[in-house]
Amino acid sequence: MNSAPLKKAPINWTASITLIGTPILAAILIPLYAYYYDFSVSAWVSLFFLLALSSLGITAGYHRLWAHRAYDAALPLKILLMIGGTFAVQNSILFWASGHRTHHRHVDDIDQDPYSIKRGFWYAHLGWMIRDHSPSEPDYKNAPDLLNDKLVMFQHKYYVPLVIAVHVGVLGGIGWAVGDIWGVVLLGGLLRLIISHHVTFFINSLCHMWGKRPYTDENTARDNFVLAIFTWGEGYHNYHHIFQYDYRNGVKWWQYDPTKWLIWTSSKLGLAKNLRRIPSFNIKKAELAMRFKYAEQDLAIYGHDVNTDITQMKQRIAQEYDAFTLTLNDWAKLKEQELQAKKAAMAERIHQIDHKLKVDFQLLEHRLSHHRECLETLMRNIKKTPVSE
Repeated sequence: MNSAPLKKAPINWTASITLIGTPILAAILIPLYAYYYDFSVSAWVSLFFLLALSSLGITAGYHRLWAHRAYDAALPLKILLMIGGTFAVQNSILFWASGHRTHHRHVDDIDQDPYSIKRGFWYAHLGWMIRDHSPSEPDYKNAPDLLNDKLVMFQHKYYVPLVIAVHVGVLGGIGWAVGDIWGVVLLGGLLRLIISHHVTFFINSLCHMWGKRPYTDENTARDNFVLAIFTWGEGYHNYHHIFQYDYRNGVKWWQYDPTKWLIWTSSKLGLAKNLRRIPSFNIKKAELAMRFKYAEQDLAIYGHDVNTDITQMKQRIAQEYDAFTLTLNDWAKLKEQELQAKKAAMAERIHQIDHKLKVDFQLLEHRLSHHRECLETLMRNIKKTPVSE
């Protein structure tokens, strides 16, 4: 893939030192520490545990909760995901989610997609952060909901102090508890940070280059089971780019998507609700449309090598697609009729309830009137009754 020429942009020194300096530091310090002291089992366990915390903070928090609003989370879960995302050191929720929404709106646009794969693997993976291509004053007009979110704005305002506090608190606390502070800092802190970074960056780079496109070919996003394993379920990127508001990326039961499982489990525990799902019919419709398209392309490419009537096969595919389209139209009409029937039934039910309320109100009013008359009669009788001396 040829990279388009880039305008020279100033180097983002903070990002450069973090993204280039940390791997160099890890390559020096981790082997030295292993040689002289060795790492405890607890330090290795902290690597995997804290990798899950930071990665899921990005996938379930920054991405599916805040960038796409794919579900609603209770405050305890939001705080946990905010801490995990802060621990991942990928900028604030507001900055990350706003940029990601721009990516979806302008995917593959070489000028407007913040990390367009059209500029090449390096740019989509790291280059867009190494040089500061963003405006000096970020525009958050596409995130009014986040601007009104107190937790998001708190993290945005105090992002750097929070990064320091989370790292000192988490790494220091675990290191002290297991008696291996430096081992936890190097594995659960430094190495975990590098892995977490590049796992996320693979979604912007490899997930737009390597894999299949079973739902749409209108953008470069791919579905890839191998990448899904390393990216906590985000590797089903073709599905995500056509159905971005679904809380699932791995929509099939057998697809590996731990982020989806975390959100679903949280909903069962009362920590998440309003999980957004694309109707299965819409998903099947997209799949079938792409299968017809790929069948036509295969006939165009390999048809001359097949000993059969290619014209007849093309006509058959066209007929099948027309029948498929007709079925979709019939289904849409039936759904509209069902919706109208539900509305009519609801209207009838409301009318029945309204009528019953009116009848009950009239009866109540009649009873109140009767009680009022009885009370007035009783009062008159009381007044007429002579008082004994």
